[in-house]
Amino acid sequence: METKEKAMKFDGDKPRMDLVDKEIILELAKILTFGAEKYEAHNWKIGLPMSRYYSACMRHLLAWNSGETLDPESGLNHLSHASCNLMFMLYFTKNKPRLDDRHI
Repeated sequence: METKEKAMKFDGDKPRMDLVDKEIILELAKILTFGAEKYEAHNWKIGLPMSRYYSACMRHLLAWNSGETLDPESGLNHLSHASCNLMFMLYFTKNKPRLDDRHI
């Protein structure tokens, strides 16, 4: 008699990575690759005041909203650039909160 066993995995409280669209991850990787070639790999992790990333994000969003889909310098989507800047801001919020220079 053959019994089927089901493996156990206690990951019910972990984020569902299968829900993240792979194209979004690829778009972020393209932006980070462009940045690594322009500056240096992982240069962004050194950090700048978060207002710099916010400004860059807004410039990309405004360009996109004005009808320009691709960034002229990189040839990549403005929305991908904006998303990457948001990723940087999230990273620094968790890892380098001293870079938060909002003027509230």
